[in-house]
Amino acid sequence: MQCSVELVKRCRALILRLLPVEVELSQISDATSSIITPEVIESFAKAGGDFGEAVPFCLLRAKATFMKEAYANPADYDENLCRATAAEVLARRIVHNLPVDRLESVMSTRYRYRESDGDDSAPTSALETAIDQHCTIFLSSSEAQHVVNSLWRGDWVQKNNENMDIDYVPYERDESNRFWDHLNPQRLSVPRYQTMFRVVVWFIFLWVYSQSVQSPLDTLDPERNWDVFEVVLYLMAFSFFLEEVVKMFKIIRIANRPLATVGFWTVVNFLTDGLLLSAFALRVAGLTLDPSKDKQAELLHFRSFQLLACVAPLIWMKLLTVFDGYKTVGTLQVVVARMLRESTIFFILLGIMAIGFVQSLYALDAADGETGGGGIVINNLIQALLGSPDFESPSERFGYPFGLIIFYGWNFVATIILVNVLIALFGSAYSDVTDNETEEYLLFFAHKTIDLIRAPDSYVYPAPFNLIEAVFIAPLEFVLPSEWYIRLNRYVMSTIFFIPLVIIAFFESQIAHSRSQRLKAYFSGPAPDEEGDPKIEDPPCGDDDEGEITKVKFEELIKVFPNTALTESAVVHREIKVMREQLDRLERLLGGGDEGSKKGDQGK
Repeated sequence: MQCSVELVKRCRALILRLLPVEVELSQISDATSSIITPEVIESFAKAGGDFGEAVPFCLLRAKATFMKEAYANPADYDENLCRATAAEVLARRIVHNLPVDRLESVMSTRYRYRESDGDDSAPTSALETAIDQHCTIFLSSSEAQHVVNSLWRGDWVQKNNENMDIDYVPYERDESNRFWDHLNPQRLSVPRYQTMFRVVVWFIFLWVYSQSVQSPLDTLDPERNWDVFEVVLYLMAFSFFLEEVVKMFKIIRIANRPLATVGFWTVVNFLTDGLLLSAFALRVAGLTLDPSKDKQAELLHFRSFQLLACVAPLIWMKLLTVFDGYKTVGTLQVVVARMLRESTIFFILLGIMAIGFVQSLYALDAADGETGGGGIVINNLIQALLGSPDFESPSERFGYPFGLIIFYGWNFVATIILVNVLIALFGSAYSDVTDNETEEYLLFFAHKTIDLIRAPDSYVYPAPFNLIEAVFIAPLEFVLPSEWYIRLNRYVMSTIFFIPLVIIAFFESQIAHSRSQRLKAYFSGPAPDEEGDPKIEDPPCGDDDEGEITKVKFEELIKVFPNTALTESAVVHREIKVMREQLDRLERLLGGGDEGSKKGDQGK
């Protein structure tokens, strides 16, 4: 759907009129804000006319433009930050007031907009653009989390339409307790089941890797032929790498900000797969040489084993993703990722300073006509940065006293100034996350859920089974008719994923619909909203009860409640408005009485 540029501009104009000057952010984001009042929310909701469902998306787009202007013009940064926050808060409040049956349409409909270069953007939905822009206010709302949790559990499924458009639709057999109704290969694409399946596969991969690296270099086979565990290890590594590449390719086509979708674990995955494939390349290169005639073959095999051993920290680090469903572990991942991102400025400054010190020490080393100390220079600087400087080497090799003076300068700049800058950045990143711990975790969970279904794929073959799809299934898509290709995928997936599909079907048909309240509380979603339920508000009593609860109706009881959705100033303003209307009415009545008396006097 082509989203009108005029609607985004209209939302911007309304926000500029609402916030012509800078205000405190707390006055905007507060639930009882005197700025974002119910009347203001209603006005923005009406701003879309016939395109009312596009208003939340356009407000989020307006936020993106305000933040772009804030970074481009630092003098107006605070004003534009206030307007961007107001746009996000308004989007949240409008979605909160939506009927439940419109929620999935508002969140899932993908729109296009005109980019700064005049081209149309890739289609994106309100939920996706909120994740890309790190909108913690919007994504921490109960409505956004309802959508995310419904997608995570599979209560809603993503339906891929033409032109890379999507819809979130309820799963039609969700309430059925028949086993065969849930034996569906497409249920493997549900984020919850995908995650569980990938965790099991990763444990198998970890076991295979442990078996591969625990064998010594000089095994019983003098020819160093392929081991079974090596073959399985490199096949799985290639399948993981292929999966990441395909996913990134699809996301680049769909996402408007592809770099925003690249998370911490995406970098870890590519680094792990790159090291494993590099070890494989060295292993193959070593096997192409004759070990009896060329010592290089043994060296390549040794380097391959060394590189393979270095992957262990990254592989074991991935086990953290098993427990990121817990808030503490998920927040820890957010903190680490934020620290690494904030430390970018440290590494930029460090790199610029290091170039000058390396050049200076290298020149002092070459002053006597002998060179070759480049590695020694870099090693000494790194040791000093890590807190173990060697002051004897600069005195002996780089010319006393100049080499020692330069080395003193490096220690002062790197370990005293830059390292303390890094500590300050880490502290700032930690405090930013922990101050909004719940919102950051909810954003993290939303990103994790949408990341598993964002790239459109009707039939999901998780690694390492994606190799079967790539070799045997995908080429037939251009040969077979559409119905035959769909049937082929269902047969193949039902065969190779028979065990996990049976477990999923048993879980959805029996455990999820169990009579046990404990199981229901653990596996089902949050309790339904009881607001407006007459059985809750005015409950009847049983036949055996001696009294009655609802002698006074619910509506009568809440008449004396204050309206906590309004601030004190808004309440006073409303009361003054009502009083002014009453005074105007009284004035009209008195004026009408005076005119009547005058007419009576004239008649006499």
